[in-house]
Amino acid sequence: MTLKTTLLGAAALVALAPAAFAERGADGHVNIIYWQAPSILNPYLSGGTKDLESSSMIIEPLGRYTETGAMVPFLAQEIPTLENGGVSADLTSITWKLKPGLLWSDGTPVTANDVKFSADYCMHPEGGCAQAAKFDGVSAIDVIDDLTVKVTFSESKPNPYGPFMGAQSPIIQAAQFADCLGAKAPECTEANFNPIGTGPFRVTEFRPNDVISLEANPNYRDPAKPAFATMTFKGGGDATAAGRAVLETGEFDYAWNLQLAPEVIQQMAKGGKGTTIAAFGSLVERIMVNMTDPSASLPEGERSTAKHPHPFLTDPAVRKALSMAIDRELLVEIGYGQAGRPTCNLVPAPALYASDNTDCLVQDLAGANALLDEAGWVRGADGIRAKDGVRLSLLYQTSTNAVRQDFQALIKQWWEEIGVETELRNLSASVFFGGDPGSPDTFQKFYADVEMYANNFDGTDPEAYLAAQTCDKAPRPETQWQGENITRFCDPAYDALVAELSRTGELEKRGEIARKLNDMVTKDANVIIPLVDRGRVSAHSNTLGGVVLNVWDSELWNVADWHRIK
Repeated sequence: MTLKTTLLGAAALVALAPAAFAERGADGHVNIIYWQAPSILNPYLSGGTKDLESSSMIIEPLGRYTETGAMVPFLAQEIPTLENGGVSADLTSITWKLKPGLLWSDGTPVTANDVKFSADYCMHPEGGCAQAAKFDGVSAIDVIDDLTVKVTFSESKPNPYGPFMGAQSPIIQAAQFADCLGAKAPECTEANFNPIGTGPFRVTEFRPNDVISLEANPNYRDPAKPAFATMTFKGGGDATAAGRAVLETGEFDYAWNLQLAPEVIQQMAKGGKGTTIAAFGSLVERIMVNMTDPSASLPEGERSTAKHPHPFLTDPAVRKALSMAIDRELLVEIGYGQAGRPTCNLVPAPALYASDNTDCLVQDLAGANALLDEAGWVRGADGIRAKDGVRLSLLYQTSTNAVRQDFQALIKQWWEEIGVETELRNLSASVFFGGDPGSPDTFQKFYADVEMYANNFDGTDPEAYLAAQTCDKAPRPETQWQGENITRFCDPAYDALVAELSRTGELEKRGEIARKLNDMVTKDANVIIPLVDRGRVSAHSNTLGGVVLNVWDSELWNVADWHRIK
């Protein structure tokens, strides 16, 4: 079976059922709370989920993924396929057609020039784009007419749905961002904070790391949607307060990512004001290992860059020992219960792409100690190992969250049992995931030895997600510290295999390659240390209808269909 008859098949098209709304704005106000506060509304300049999801209500892609992972058109008339002629027979191009009559929220028409501009913006050679992997292999973007744009790839691309599919690759307005190309992108505060969009809502006020005030987009393509006239999107606080605000007090209508111990959620649910929703997708809590030196003694602009390899994490034995020392079953038990599963994989789903690697699932402190002994790391009088004057002393950072701090405490204990000194640091999620090139505390800048967080990919094909680990995707000053290769891992063999995946059409072969790539960064190199395959857990009020939890796109993918249950 080939990708031509599966991924590109017409069966991928699904119609979204329209909700029967009386009129736009009839249901008044809705309140959303994300305990990680958005810091920017431009997903091309941030890899933080909070920023991707909040912006997804304002700016949209040509197509999205449903809760089942099926592709559906949003700004496009249809999903291009081989069958309908949208994908060329040689798989070197995909042609998208916009729906006629689309307007930006400022009332101006959406055209194919905006689509081309969005690609040019992300692919600009002097800029840094957090979603650059989406455009891998693109050789040209051509405007055919006002409603038609053709994406051409440098070679056959069996999965051509990287550009403009999913919340991570939206269309931005060319007129608004015209002076924001390349290195100027982070400087365009007004555009980045108040993007003109096509989504159901538009921004009336954005206070970064705090609150977004929105109103119904008067030019939204469905005159009966959204049902809500206004919205408050509150950010900050913690997961506990967010859960209580929906489940116990009813102050908010939707709470995202209840990253809480299962017994805490169960107790909150007794409040009777709301309902929890959960689903497994591709979200993995992991530890990222810095292959470069983050030392503050280095000149700014050289820290955490390829100019300076890490003094001890470049030793494969050290990275392997760090993974072996972790009891993933216990982490799941204390952190997630049934909403988590121990994993050794960066890509845990779909099943076709999930490696059968289980080597890390059993904690092995004795084995980790023996491995470090063999590698010449000798314990000192204080119990901390050293070799050639270099101590195994690391800084372990993550965002502020009760579950993550519990994980840090346990992992610190296990690492110290194998002779690795561990300092813990936690940072505000708004800052950590913010992407501000001027901040020393972002996860992209990675001024620590290891860091922990979770993210996932949109859709059900991990090609772009795995391509994010190639050498050229490392954040660095020249890219305004944007880039998805957070560990700075660089292996030409990995890059070559990514290229092979890009041109492979047969599904079983794609699965085989993806599993090899997964194993290269996890089991083989241990530059990414997976911990927990996390189920997505959120909550909505009992009076909020239309919510459909989606783990393959933005959770807010169908916010236009939300309405008040009377």
